[in-house]
Amino acid sequence: MSIKKVNNRKTYSNILALILGGGAGTRLYPLTQQRAKPAVPIAGKYRLIDIPISNCINSEVNYIAVLTQFLTVSLHRHISRTYNFDNFSKGWVQIWAAEQTLAGAEWYQGNADAVRKQINEIESARCAYTMILSGDHLYRMDYRELADFHWSHDADVTIAVQPVKKEEASRFGILKTEKDDRISAFAEKPKDPKLLKSLVSSDDPDQPYLCSMGIYFFKTDVLIELLQENSQEDFGKHIIPYAIETKNTFGYRFDGYWEDIGTMRSFYDTNLQLAAKDPNINFFDPNTPIYTRSRFLPGTTVENCTIQKALIADGCRIEDSVIRNSVIGLRSLIGTGSYISRSIIMGLDYYDSPDIQPEGTPPLGVGDGSQITGAILDKNVRVGRNVVIREFPRGTEIDHELYYVRDGIVVIPKGAILPDGTRIEPEEAKPSTDIEEKPAV
Repeated sequence: MSIKKVNNRKTYSNILALILGGGAGTRLYPLTQQRAKPAVPIAGKYRLIDIPISNCINSEVNYIAVLTQFLTVSLHRHISRTYNFDNFSKGWVQIWAAEQTLAGAEWYQGNADAVRKQINEIESARCAYTMILSGDHLYRMDYRELADFHWSHDADVTIAVQPVKKEEASRFGILKTEKDDRISAFAEKPKDPKLLKSLVSSDDPDQPYLCSMGIYFFKTDVLIELLQENSQEDFGKHIIPYAIETKNTFGYRFDGYWEDIGTMRSFYDTNLQLAAKDPNINFFDPNTPIYTRSRFLPGTTVENCTIQKALIADGCRIEDSVIRNSVIGLRSLIGTGSYISRSIIMGLDYYDSPDIQPEGTPPLGVGDGSQITGAILDKNVRVGRNVVIREFPRGTEIDHELYYVRDGIVVIPKGAILPDGTRIEPEEAKPSTDIEEKPAV
């Protein structure tokens, strides 16, 4: 089938969205010890992959494929249980996993290589436009506005860009745009002052540069042509610079909130910010909901607690405890007299029962009298009674048999068991002064 025979009508139903599942996600380890990065839980009840898929559905982009390869089971399970369109809807969410074929036995070697290996499926979708997204970014975008920009400029390739501060420019791919929004130059994580000066795109002294958001909109025939002419593996490093030189490439400026969940610190800070009164991203918008798997859980029960700036998901039981500046995930069980501050408790996949609980271990959840500050507890952990966890100085990195420390944040891996009285804290730690007694009720 030739892509030229596809109807080139400029409608949102003629857009194919490809969401990249990512690689090993080493900077989020151990949260990626048993799952792909897009499957990492966020905001108590969601997973990172829910963000781009929800943006697509809310933008009337209903042909969606997720390209996966690394630790895919939980990601595949979540997608298959969550995104099922009815028989009267046009569209689908499909999983395009890496596979060995008669044409080649290699797995995906990079994001561009992953898309290249799926050219047959792209052509079969018969969509005149293809949008490429990352599966691990947090933002809200109406892709219809991106599509309208692409069509109004008669672009071959459109790249979503965002203003960035001087001191942050070396962390991103920086694009230079002209007055007509055409992209004239690109540099990956530039550090040379002369090069940076040549990439200034704005008169704003605080944010003179534009960074690539990793969101690309192509004419499908142009995408296929670029991938066939260039055998290299990465969009940001290889395909996009080549496209700037050879195609009509434009930059679509996006001024909304956008966060690349690339490190443990950014994951931690972003989650805690979602528990604030005015979070950077609104999960409460009834017109553009963030979709996730439907679960039939009871409402959370809270008894005799002090709770401040907390995001609490469904199915939790919290008794006689203090929770401050924290995210409490699905089915979390918090024992009597516990204190949780500046922490992410991801919750449980199931409730305990005698036939599940290993003999001699604490029950699922956080045991009575435990104090947890500056930590991330992955799913299905068993924290015993009177356990103390305190954050370490920033920059601290530790690999321990029971826990990890990443940039000072204590991370308890999925399914870990912390016996009664366990203490995880800096050696020089003093008794905490920020733990307050819960007022009598």
